[in-house]
Amino acid sequence: MSRMKPSGYVCETVLRVRYAETDAMGIVHHAAYIPWFEVGRSDWLREAGFPYTEFEKLGYYLVVAEVGARYYRPAHYDELVTVRTWMADIQSRAVRIEYEIVNAAGATLVTGFTKHICIDGNGRPTRLPKALVEAVERQNSAFDPRAL
Repeated sequence: MSRMKPSGYVCETVLRVRYAETDAMGIVHHAAYIPWFEVGRSDWLREAGFPYTEFEKLGYYLVVAEVGARYYRPAHYDELVTVRTWMADIQSRAVRIEYEIVNAAGATLVTGFTKHICIDGNGRPTRLPKALVEAVERQNSAFDPRAL
């Protein structure tokens, strides 16, 4: 996975590395980055005006079908990191969300992605609700790649 270039609106979420996320050397454990992806994903949806809680109230769920991460540099205890999140692709029943985690100096620590399948309350794959598709389109329409 090469370093990614955002293809849509980028949500930036600042987190402070907690002690529980690190090993004895104060370095963030590789598995700790995946929950940070989730925080970024939730914030992206909230900023788009369609928080995940609203998605669930409509009877839909986004299950993780695939996740990937590429590690470049470690994050350390008490360091501030920024999770940059964007919708890379949206299909009738699935979305691909991409992430870049950077430190305060702007150095890339991790890049990654998650692919989600939309399911209904019975666990069956279903089309993404129109309200979500419209929220993504509205949020991405304001994206200006020159601002990066």
